[in-house]
Amino acid sequence: MKLTFALILALQVSVCVWAQDWPEPDKELVEKYEGLKAVFLKRVVNAWEKTKETIQPALESSSTGGQAKEFFEEMQKRPRVESAIKIMGGLASELEPVVDKARMALLGAYGYYLRPYIGEHLDKAITNIKPVLDTVLPHEG
Repeated sequence: MKLTFALILALQVSVCVWAQDWPEPDKELVEKYEGLKAVFLKRVVNAWEKTKETIQPALESSSTGGQAKEFFEEMQKRPRVESAIKIMGGLASELEPVVDKARMALLGAYGYYLRPYIGEHLDKAITNIKPVLDTVLPHEG
């Protein structure tokens, strides 16, 4: 009962916060954000692939790695795991519009309230860190 009450209260507070009108983000800011997000995701995917390529031979040669691989393959075949994956996938697709709305609200708030004060400094910081990231975590394979 207490948990239900806390959940309802939290949902009401979150609805009240998001119910107010937030400023619309500039088209240029949204495009810049989308570009940075795409490059970041490419960096993460490339890092994951390189890590997987490095670790996979070591895991396949060890007995523990083989057992772990068999365990995960067996877990994926279980009906409960399959249904949990389907439920999480459905939740992700259902929450996507809410996440997009929240993202646009945050970008609008940033563009309206913070960008005039910290936008130039943040842009310089991003520009200065790109060469380091290109060396450490490249976005192109």
